[in-house]
Amino acid sequence: MDLILLDAVANAGGAIGAGLAAVGAGIGIGQIGKGALESIARQPEASNDIRANMILTAALVEGAALFAIIVGFLAMVL
Repeated sequence: MDLILLDAVANAGGAIGAGLAAVGAGIGIGQIGKGALESIARQPEASNDIRANMILTAALVEGAALFAIIVGFLAMVL
């Protein structure tokens, strides 16, 4: 009985962790976009540099989120 409960708690923890990682990444990328748009509005001549940095930072956040989601799924499976 305890093994079944432990398995259920591991599945729930993995699902919650994967969900929180996805939500956190969405919020983070939204903040990155917001900051980039505000920066471009202040300095339109630097828009290419700001856009390039925004895309790079969003990709790094997305990579970390993907890693966290995979870890959450592995916690459910293993």
